Amino acid sequence: MTDALKRLSDEGVAIWLDDLSRQRITSGNLAELIDQQHVVGVTTNPTIFQKAISSGDGYEQQLADLAVRRVTVEEAVRMITTADVRDAADILRPVFDATGGQDGRVSIEVDPRLAHNTPATIAEAKQLAWLVDRPNTFIKIPATEAGLPAITETIGRGISVNVTLIFSLDRYRAVMDAFMAGLEKANAAGLDLSKIRSVASFFVSRVDTEVDKRLEKLGTDDAKALRGKAAVANARLAYQAYEEAFGSDRWSVLERVGANRQRPLWASTGVKNPDYPDTLYVAGLIAPGTVNTMPEPTLDAVAHHGDDINGNAVAGSYEQARADLDAIENLGISYDDVVKVLEDEGVEKFAASWTDLLKSTEAELKRLTPAEG
Repeated sequence: MTDALKRLSDEGVAIWLDDLSRQRITSGNLAELIDQQHVVGVTTNPTIFQKAISSGDGYEQQLADLAVRRVTVEEAVRMITTADVRDAADILRPVFDATGGQDGRVSIEVDPRLAHNTPATIAEAKQLAWLVDRPNTFIKIPATEAGLPAITETIGRGISVNVTLIFSLDRYRAVMDAFMAGLEKANAAGLDLSKIRSVASFFVSRVDTEVDKRLEKLGTDDAKALRGKAAVANARLAYQAYEEAFGSDRWSVLERVGANRQRPLWASTGVKNPDYPDTLYVAGLIAPGTVNTMPEPTLDAVAHHGDDINGNAVAGSYEQARADLDAIENLGISYDDVVKVLEDEGVEKFAASWTDLLKSTEAELKRLTPAEG
């Protein structure tokens, strides 16, 4: 069952689960995925927590305790989410130790409502790192314009970062620059660079969703022929940018003093169009030194019928990838507009999920708060 996942892992792809809930932790499911499905990391986001906590499974007692203490809803949500991340990090600690800190990590995101506020993002990142208090944690910071200096400052303080919501090649290059600037700052402060890790989450499926919608609106044969090609092409060119950045003289200087590369992480790899193979964003993006974070249905799909997991799928693909994106642009579909829409929507969706989580948690706290007197 797991041969395809093993082949994927053997190709240098770290398999992470894009999901977390208390039920996964307490039932032994997460430990089982680590043991049997080659899972070596976990990512979370506001939408994942909103779904998990709103389901109520496993959170009743902690919510009741928080209600008795009459904590604010903001504090309650942070206590609940950091508890899950802490417990998941403990389960993954053996992987962290075995890989020298490269994998075995759990990501938790700063409040998405702070995505356009640099100082608040930095403060939140520091607070989350302190609250979770595990060396195998990643603090997720969105790759907005305001997020870039926050990434540099957070890395500069020795906090490992998962940069999220990257859609464009230019923004990805800016993220790698911010990462290296942070390492330079950390090095100047005398920190041990070998202890600092980072991944850059480059979103995949949402690119096809947005571009395909525009191609279908055009309706021509040329447009229809390009459906399902933008996302993989975009990600492959991101890997080319990664090779260029980490082949630079600037990086060589950092590497000599112990720095670790910021790995590309393929995010949003669940296929949203049922007409496409459900392993499309895994098989098409196999490359050494990458992470693929999958929702469980995608993980299961690769495990059960990942016959297309066969060797490096990115090497030698750059010319075709550029041709595909150019062909889409030539049809009048603006790449710059697509990635801007996706970033704006991504921030809005995560903020909306966080707001929904606050509302549902507030309702539970009110329900469980004992009457006075």
